[in-house]
Amino acid sequence: MKKEPAYPLVTVVTPSFNQGRFIRETIESVLAQDYPSIEYLVIDGGSTDETLGILKKYPGRFYWVSEKDKGQANAINKGWSRARGEILAWLNSDDIYLPGAVSKAAAFLQDHPEFGAVYGEGYHLEEGGKIIERYPTEPFNRQRLIETCFICQPTVFIRKSVLEEIGFLDEDLRYCMDYDLWFRIARKYNFGYLPEYLACTRFYIQTKTLGQRVQVHKEILEVVHRHHRSVPASWVYGYGHAVLERRIDRSKPWGNALFILGLIGISFMKFLQYNHRVPLAEWQRWGGWFQNHFRWSHLRGKRPAEEPKS
Repeated sequence: MKKEPAYPLVTVVTPSFNQGRFIRETIESVLAQDYPSIEYLVIDGGSTDETLGILKKYPGRFYWVSEKDKGQANAINKGWSRARGEILAWLNSDDIYLPGAVSKAAAFLQDHPEFGAVYGEGYHLEEGGKIIERYPTEPFNRQRLIETCFICQPTVFIRKSVLEEIGFLDEDLRYCMDYDLWFRIARKYNFGYLPEYLACTRFYIQTKTLGQRVQVHKEILEVVHRHHRSVPASWVYGYGHAVLERRIDRSKPWGNALFILGLIGISFMKFLQYNHRVPLAEWQRWGGWFQNHFRWSHLRGKRPAEEPKS
């Protein structure tokens, strides 16, 4: 007799606060999944916009609560604390799942018990929902994860047993609680990489990632240093770009030169703060920038060397 396939319960938590213009699409993307065993929880922080009216239009379809909380991480943790699923995920109230996302992730974890979590490919969406670009996802590599966060958060599905062992999200973090969680998972478990598109994350000026770039990059520096006792050049320069990009107009005369000087100064301080030294390779890099931007580019008309991008 053919054995019926097992469908472990997957719990998806959506933290929400005044995202009424997006949350219906988020909810529908979960309810439209073809996976037969989903528990869905919306944890709202006391929204004052149209969110509650939208939630009330789904009686009995999922659990929701609206009450004051301590922020995004706290809301997700509240949902995970009451979750019954063997596999846990969270989908922010302005992001969406693509068709078949939960089925693909659950099947992967069933077929690969050696992995503690799985992530897939994702897209960046503009505010109106149009796809902008592919999220810069990469196959899993612990060392590479220190240099860049290549894991697209809404595509991640985690075994509940893993989270029970390492702990839920750090509620003291406001911006990169996901990056911190990836480090903590990766310390004990492998991530599986599923090369299929599972979700879309919205990318617009009101998001914390774009609207508060300096604060985001500052927290990233702290989190990376906490886990690895040093910070790679990629994040140091990312922070420098975030600080300078709205302060210096690079299209004006000497704007690019001022930007380079500022980037060198900020990077110097951050290398000392987090690494206690400036690597020789960075001194050499700065020397190349200085020569190109302040000598050859003016005397000989050569194209200045590019500095690392954020």
